Amino acid sequence: MKALKALIVLDLKLALRNKSVIFFNYLFPLTFFFIFGQAMHADRGAAMTVVISMVLIIGILSNGLMGAGVRAVQEREANILRRYKVTPITPAPLLIASVVTGWILYMPNVILIFTLAHFLYGMPWPQSIVSILIFITLAIIGFRAIGMILAAVVNSMQESQLIVQLIYIPMLFLSGATFPLSMFPQWLLVVTQFLPATYMVIGIQGMLLRNEGIGANLYPALALVLTAFVGLFVAYKLFRWEKEEKIRPAAKLWLAAVLAPFLLLGFWQMHARTGIAKTKIMNRQLARGDTFLIRGARIFVGDGKVIENGSILVRGGKIAEVYEGTGPDPKSLHAETVEAAGKTILPGLIDVHVHLGAPGGFYPEMSKYDPEKAMLRNLAAYLYSGVTTVRSVGDGLDAILKVRTEVNSGEDLGAELATCGPLFTAAGGHGTEYFKGVPQNLRSNLEKQFLRIPTSIDQADQQVDELKSQHVDCIKAILEAGAGGSVYNRLDTSLFDAIAHEAHVDSLPLSVHTGDVRDVTDAVQARANSVEHGSFREKIPDALFEQMARDGIFYDPTLSVGEAMKDFAAGKADLLKRSLVQQVGPPELLQGTEAAMDSSETESLRKSLAEYPVDMNIAVDNLKRAYAHRVSLVTGSDAGSYLVIHGPTVQHEMQLWVQAGIPPAVALQAATLNAARLMRSENHIGLIHPGNDADLLVIDGNPLEDITAIERISLVVFKGERIDRTELFNQH
Repeated sequence: MKALKALIVLDLKLALRNKSVIFFNYLFPLTFFFIFGQAMHADRGAAMTVVISMVLIIGILSNGLMGAGVRAVQEREANILRRYKVTPITPAPLLIASVVTGWILYMPNVILIFTLAHFLYGMPWPQSIVSILIFITLAIIGFRAIGMILAAVVNSMQESQLIVQLIYIPMLFLSGATFPLSMFPQWLLVVTQFLPATYMVIGIQGMLLRNEGIGANLYPALALVLTAFVGLFVAYKLFRWEKEEKIRPAAKLWLAAVLAPFLLLGFWQMHARTGIAKTKIMNRQLARGDTFLIRGARIFVGDGKVIENGSILVRGGKIAEVYEGTGPDPKSLHAETVEAAGKTILPGLIDVHVHLGAPGGFYPEMSKYDPEKAMLRNLAAYLYSGVTTVRSVGDGLDAILKVRTEVNSGEDLGAELATCGPLFTAAGGHGTEYFKGVPQNLRSNLEKQFLRIPTSIDQADQQVDELKSQHVDCIKAILEAGAGGSVYNRLDTSLFDAIAHEAHVDSLPLSVHTGDVRDVTDAVQARANSVEHGSFREKIPDALFEQMARDGIFYDPTLSVGEAMKDFAAGKADLLKRSLVQQVGPPELLQGTEAAMDSSETESLRKSLAEYPVDMNIAVDNLKRAYAHRVSLVTGSDAGSYLVIHGPTVQHEMQLWVQAGIPPAVALQAATLNAARLMRSENHIGLIHPGNDADLLVIDGNPLEDITAIERISLVVFKGERIDRTELFNQH
């Protein structure tokens, strides 16, 4: 032990005499720290976590490959190791001393970087600092081991420099150490999963951004430990005291052997893709961590209040402050300025009634339609249109839950998604007709994904509880029995009451699809949270609206789908020609739908829709009287129905309301705060208030005077990220 301590002391003295050691351990990383810090405006938000991870990885790479590998070769060529050979010592103490020396030399730099980040750039001290230091320690040991193998297998300084560069350069440029991983295309992200430095970047950023511990980065940590053991063992076996001792070329393959754990991790990630997903999520968090001040705009707060000239400070994905007037100097807030004079800022819009996997029309080859891929694209279309939250009220359960995880985590960029899960209906009830033409061997699985058909009260309770355990956000039941040429079995009221009761017990909002007054009456009596559609064929009594207002039941009139049904039955495709629809709708879908409407193939479908009694005058009258009785109104479009294309759905729904005589401010509140309240999310969306998510829509003009201004989008901010709308459809 005394010999080891003496070696460490001696090694430190030799290292500190070497100017290159000081340069690569301190000056080199610190140079990058200040360059990256200034270039990335690290004082404005989460960019400092990127800067720190970049600088630490550059330092660890230099410490291991240059500080251990190249320096050991230098000492061998300078005959320093020859002097050790004549003493009673084995290579083991020298290797261990090199590792300890590297750690002692580099850790002060780690503390210095965090200190500078805190005092110069205002970054809070990391909550998981212990895990970070442990992870960095493992990384130092692992890369010192790689460096020691490099020293063992090369025969000259020139050869060492070449091999170091072959290892160093790819890790430097492809791991995220110099260029953020957010800049990389999908295929290159796969390549990065084979590089040890990538796992260091992801691990350190995860600990800084998400307060992760070692457990969340267990595989990279174990790979570093394995690399250290294998590397030091091989370096011990191949250790050479003198430059005259040559090694055969095949021994260089040990460099590949020591990197084998990361090769295995890379191949595993090609299959599992968890590392790629984590990289995307952290890139998203970084993009949402900026600080900026939107100023000089009219602000529709969401609850009816309007600030005619105000400013909003966004920091770390949240609304930090709302100011009347221009607000403080952005420089004093370390914020970028976004000028918005002549514009209006609203909370991100919300559509509470969509069928995300339904296309809304016809593709030329419907057999190639992939609902899961379509869901992701549709959520991107909503975000493009300033609709930052949508609620699915009828989609395949497994697919919608998977998509919800991908998008809400930030792995894919799209509107935030909530889901009601499968539809509760009767055998032969509305919802079952979609699968009549499907072969029996496929029908049962589709019905399992889309429907719940309870036959007893106990089964109804059990099915609701099962959906609760799968973390759905709400429950949807269908009472409508249809009309005209489309008549269905109606859900038994005792079963419906059981569904409603259990949904309330499980604290799940209950949405009820209604078609006539009897349906609305039963929904209100069961204290549903929202009535969907109301009725397009019967006048809803004032007394029912009064009860809805007293009980806080929301009304979602979905005028959009009523209009679309009439237009589709008449063969009119005007709804497809709206500017925003043209921007977000897949061209093959828009063209295929127009073509299908002119063909004989949809004649029977159009005839069936024409027979369904949709009276827009009745629907409008119901909406106006609901407003008159102070019922809480929300905006849903029934997107996915024919001609209701996913994307700018809420804008058109509000336009129909205003045409019907509803004040623009009421329509805007229905699409923001009211919708958030229905979804029990008003504590983070639907309202421009400090502490809420920075989901903002900036438009040109004043929608309170001209509701069509809601489609003139200037900027979409989603959870603090200023969305590059042109790139939303290029994610895959």
